[in-house]
Amino acid sequence: MKMKKQTKKMILLAVCAVLAASLLLLVVQGVRRLFYKKADTSAGLEYIKQEENGNIAEIEEKISALEKKDSEGQEDVRSFKEKFTGAVVVGDSITQGFLDYDILNASSVVAKIGVHLTQLDEQIKQVKELSPSIIFLSLGMNDVTSTNGNTERFVKQYTAVLEKLKKEVPEAHIFVNSIFPVQEKAIKEEPPLAKIAEYNAALKKLCDKKRIGYIDNTDLVTEASYEQDGVHFKASFYPIWTEQMAEVAGL
Repeated sequence: MKMKKQTKKMILLAVCAVLAASLLLLVVQGVRRLFYKKADTSAGLEYIKQEENGNIAEIEEKISALEKKDSEGQEDVRSFKEKFTGAVVVGDSITQGFLDYDILNASSVVAKIGVHLTQLDEQIKQVKELSPSIIFLSLGMNDVTSTNGNTERFVKQYTAVLEKLKKEVPEAHIFVNSIFPVQEKAIKEEPPLAKIAEYNAALKKLCDKKRIGYIDNTDLVTEASYEQDGVHFKASFYPIWTEQMAEVAGL
């Protein structure tokens, strides 16, 4: 009898131990479910998918930006002629100075002495044949006098030039140079030139509207920059102007 009682006691203890162990296991599993939720992999999968289908152009642009960053601080020893490869400056007699003083190659300059905004068909044809990636316009001095202070007429004429260029050379980026100021003696000869600042204000407004780069060169000019006529510039001015355009366009 005594043996039977001990056996029952041992069985009872064993059952209790099993129950206790089972209860502990259930508690542990419950705690794990509470604090260790199943990981959400959807965001990661979506990221991988986007990377696999990434825009190659954007990737190349990022690489180019990194390469440019790596090259920062290195001196640019290229000549202006090298920098302006693939770029064209379109203008009048002032622009002609780039060729006269051998600042730029003929393939980077399309100029005609005395040209007006309404007379650029031949020049635009030349630009199209050159197929530049960047076009710098330096026009308007002759049109200040021909429009005799009528900035609305001037803007209309300039707009027509911009639209035609975009049509003929759609891939090119266009930059517009401000009309250069002139000396007082030139204003005495041609009184409408006194309104150049007003024309530049109208031109800048047009560029802002068209989202075209406007290059304000007014502060580049000093009294020592001018030739005797008070309108055109000496050879020493052209590198200063060229560098200004190159910096703005990132050449």
